[in-house]
Amino acid sequence: MAEKLKIIPLGGLGEIGKNMTVLEYGNDMLVIDCGLGFPDDDMFGVDLVIPDVSYLVKNQHKLRAIALTHGHEDHIGALPYVLQEVQVPVHATRLTAGLVKLKLEEHHLLESTEIITHEAGDTFQAGCFRVELIHVNHSIDDAVAFAIHTPVGVVIFTGDFKVDTTPIHGEMIDLTRFGELGRKGVLALLCDSTNVERPGFSPSERLVAGSFDNQFKGCDQRIIVTTFASNVHRIQSVLDVAYRYGRKVAVTGRSMENLLKVSTELGYMQLPPDTMIDINQIKSYPKEKLCIVTTGSQGENMSALYRMAFSGHRFVEIGPGDRVLISASAIPGNEKAISNIVNELYRKGADVVYDKVADLHVSGHACQEELKLIHGLVKPRYFIPVHGEERHLRHHAKLAQEMGMAPDHIFIGEIGKVLELSHRDCKWAGTVPAGRVLVDGLGVGDVGSVVLRDRKHLAEDGMIVVVVSLSGEDGSVVSGPDIITRGFVYVKESGDLLEELRSIAVEVLEDCQQRRQKDWASIKSAIKSELSGYLYKTTKRNPMILPVIMEI
Repeated sequence: MAEKLKIIPLGGLGEIGKNMTVLEYGNDMLVIDCGLGFPDDDMFGVDLVIPDVSYLVKNQHKLRAIALTHGHEDHIGALPYVLQEVQVPVHATRLTAGLVKLKLEEHHLLESTEIITHEAGDTFQAGCFRVELIHVNHSIDDAVAFAIHTPVGVVIFTGDFKVDTTPIHGEMIDLTRFGELGRKGVLALLCDSTNVERPGFSPSERLVAGSFDNQFKGCDQRIIVTTFASNVHRIQSVLDVAYRYGRKVAVTGRSMENLLKVSTELGYMQLPPDTMIDINQIKSYPKEKLCIVTTGSQGENMSALYRMAFSGHRFVEIGPGDRVLISASAIPGNEKAISNIVNELYRKGADVVYDKVADLHVSGHACQEELKLIHGLVKPRYFIPVHGEERHLRHHAKLAQEMGMAPDHIFIGEIGKVLELSHRDCKWAGTVPAGRVLVDGLGVGDVGSVVLRDRKHLAEDGMIVVVVSLSGEDGSVVSGPDIITRGFVYVKESGDLLEELRSIAVEVLEDCQQRRQKDWASIKSAIKSELSGYLYKTTKRNPMILPVIMEI
């Protein structure tokens, strides 16, 4: 019986971010992208979310390569964690490889990882898969789509893309190659769905360059620009316009500094002569001669812009005489954090300009007409929408139907759900382990649903600790019970309530002693039950109750 091609998404479906897809044929596996996601509001203390790769660990012997479409965190961010679990070569374009090396160096994984760089137009072999890189436009340089030549046909992954006919740097997307592949026949298309709800075309990056010029022209304020650190074209536009108007540029924020270092070393960014200065030199120049480029466009708590706004930055404090340009749109879920920073900047007397009032941002993702163009050129037999929440995937499926594709040739997947393709048909074929692994500090995967539930409980209701020392001989109370609260009530104002809780705990302990109950677990359970019932009845609150028994 002939082998079938399996397409297995481990992330990037039903969510924004955490992109990872596996292609499997016989004894060969190829992984496309290895991204992270950001925690939801109810994931207290969690830093990052990465895909569950237990399926890759189990099939380590089949793994041939990880191929990366571009250098954004939602496509490369999980690599340091995944490469601790599996050994596999990483294939990427030069800028993406540069960013990956920086990341792996931090995690002491650079020496043990083989990183192979390619240019758009190159092909490489990974087991039975021949992978072809196709140049696309996106909000970071060196982004590519993949045409994967498999034993059952060609599968195209667009990665994140847009059609920019006038890019700041490099050429427009290689539509010719998409058309050539389409004429020869494409088995399946997996296409970016992020902007499928937006009609028309995504504007060119050159529009933003023109907007920057308008903001700098005739401005006598210090200009502070925040944007995504990875947007090389955008940062290049800021440097060019600052040079044009005779301003010195200082960069602050670790990710921005790293990106600047990598992109200049690899030749993706040209620094204008005599323009860059160190952030600690800004006091030597008048405000109207300065431009500061910073991280923090998403309102992140520890970012440089946040520290500037809330007076926590070592070198920059924002106030009247500053113009802040926010050159980014909010990633879903970050709207409130961005709003807080904007309000604080206004409170400090700064002049704030953001995308809603000026053309300071254009998306790096294709809108409806660009998606239709790709569908029309590729003409796939089967279509699998990817890179989006459920509504994005459904909208994209509808768009494909409007383009004439039969509904039974469109497959809206789920993480872990296996799609099997052959020369003749395409169908669902079971599931593999998949989901999300939470990263908290140095801990990877040790925070699960039970821990999150407890953190949520503590955050909402606080906790009460009942500490008592019991005799090991007869179970009598030696000292206590003492009542300690955190996040529940203010002790000085609630002395009567705490005294009542202590009395209830004493009664429970006396009752347990009379019944000669020496099982600590049962005593703890009884204390917890009585206190919980009393608290809910008197306060309508449900704090976490932790009885602590010490045997003496």
